[in-house]
Amino acid sequence: MDSLENQFLIAMPSLNDTFFERSLIYICEHDEKGAMGIMINRPSGIIVDELLQQMELAEEPQPVTSLGREVLVGGPVNPERGFVLHTNQDCWSNSDPITDSLMLTTSQDILSCLGSDKAPDKFLIALGYAGWTRGQLEQEIADNSWLSVPATAELLFDIEHEERWQLAAESLGFDIWQLSNLAGHA
Repeated sequence: MDSLENQFLIAMPSLNDTFFERSLIYICEHDEKGAMGIMINRPSGIIVDELLQQMELAEEPQPVTSLGREVLVGGPVNPERGFVLHTNQDCWSNSDPITDSLMLTTSQDILSCLGSDKAPDKFLIALGYAGWTRGQLEQEIADNSWLSVPATAELLFDIEHEERWQLAAESLGFDIWQLSNLAGHA
């Protein structure tokens, strides 16, 4: 299977009553070892400004005014660990480029500049991530749990969280609710 890096995973309606019900996951990494992604449509109830104040990172806290103002639940793995998915800005101590225009940073130094002119143009903060071992994601796709579509910056950063899953599903060109949860194999 080709890499799903820089793709969205759209949870199928059959994943109801699970952690991933109606989730939209941005795949940051996918190779022969497995996959890692950040759920981008489930707010945690924590506001970025509050997080920064609690961590005492901002010297002169300035309100964060982007859609990134709410911390997201990134997934069930390591929910105490923070991830910042942001537009390209190569000045942080632990950043990995995903595309020419997107990076994932896991170091705290980026948090101290949010709300300032040093911050990335667009960003989102998530606690935890979604992870799959070798072959697990491919099996889940074969089992009809996920659909994938190319990621867009608009869905990542500009659309309200509660609208992201539906808009990603609509980008497929059909009504996701009309799909069967049974996988067919020839």
